[in-house]
Amino acid sequence: MDKDNSTLNNYNHSISLLERKTLVITGVKKIDNFDKMHFLLDTTMGFLIIKGDNLDLVKLDTLSGNVTIKGNINSLDYILENKKNKEESVFSRLFK
Repeated sequence: MDKDNSTLNNYNHSISLLERKTLVITGVKKIDNFDKMHFLLDTTMGFLIIKGDNLDLVKLDTLSGNVTIKGNINSLDYILENKKNKEESVFSRLFK
């Protein structure tokens, strides 16, 4: 299990947005929550909230940490939180 965590920490994090319709993200540790309007991703650089319309998960590669999302992308927002209340405050911000 320690090997998996060290591998995740070595992922490079990048975002590629094509015409606000196709989003390719690397360095994703896990997808915490998603629906047609929001995605909450835990990345190597912090939590990332993606907001838009008709969002759809096209590709998920858990071994390399790559995610592809299609839809109308409206915003990308990083959230840096203290570990103590991280999950509660992330969800409250997401659904504000």
